[in-house]
Amino acid sequence: MAINTTTIAAAPAPVVGAAGPVRSVQWGAVILGALGATAISMVLLTFGAGLGLSAASAQPYAGASAKAIAVISGLYAAITMVAAFGAGGYITGRMRLPATQELAEHEFRDGAHGFGVWALGIVIGGVVAISGVSGAVKTAVQATAAVGGAAAAGAASNPALGQAVVSMTPTDYAIDRLLAPAPNATATAPAPGGAAPATGAAPAPAPATAGEVDARPRADVAAPMTRVFAASLKSGQLDPRDRTMLVQTVMRQTGLPQAEAEKRVDEAYAEFKAAEQKLRDAADAARKAALITAFGVAATLLLGCAAACVGAAAGAKHRAENTAVTFFGSSRFW
Repeated sequence: MAINTTTIAAAPAPVVGAAGPVRSVQWGAVILGALGATAISMVLLTFGAGLGLSAASAQPYAGASAKAIAVISGLYAAITMVAAFGAGGYITGRMRLPATQELAEHEFRDGAHGFGVWALGIVIGGVVAISGVSGAVKTAVQATAAVGGAAAAGAASNPALGQAVVSMTPTDYAIDRLLAPAPNATATAPAPGGAAPATGAAPAPAPATAGEVDARPRADVAAPMTRVFAASLKSGQLDPRDRTMLVQTVMRQTGLPQAEAEKRVDEAYAEFKAAEQKLRDAADAARKAALITAFGVAATLLLGCAAACVGAAAGAKHRAENTAVTFFGSSRFW
């Protein structure tokens, strides 16, 4: 789009005192600029969402990477916001009528009207986002979450599966590894009056003979094991008494000999610690990403405020100099 500016020489208009003073704050121009900035940003963001969808791909090793799309999307959104506020501020500065007694501070008042465009645009943008009218802008995010939504729908159709997916933790996986039955193991009924061992309790009875498995409910066995893993997270290591209890439980539940049960406990605990550390690293990475995003959004908003003020000053300058702005060779707005 070609935009040209031409200065038109015109005689200064006489000041008519009967017309009355012009208001210092002209809300009509501010509202027009804010609405224009919001509309421009909506159009450009929707266009950017389309470009993002064209660059992404659900196929492996195809399309841009998720990190590249995130960086490009953030930069595009920031540039769009700054440009939209700059255009809205220019419209406001161009449309504002100067007061007769503001020669000493006209630059401040022009910038203040640009600030009003920015502030009102932020409020309008927040209302639009809350009301859901910005659904078209969220197309890219919704498309990216389509696979997750399908998985959630599948979990909803199977409540047991959905509960298992939601509640899955490294502790659950470690217990699954510990209680996996040994080859050729047969289940036997628990001894009458038997109770599940607890952390810190007395040593459990002797394990079942090789190849035989204690058939008590899994919940009765997994509860004390879960508490053992939870306690190890606080202390940072597995207590020797808790390790002995886990080994005895594995021997009774799986029919493994003591040496193999100890090896299974040590391997499961090492995998549990590694999985827990991965979760902590992922949470820390998400915290850092959220921190960077928050600072980036704040910086972008400040740049948008500056763009609105500068745009309003430029519009007011063109208005005072009688500079005509032409679009494609025409002095009309379109």
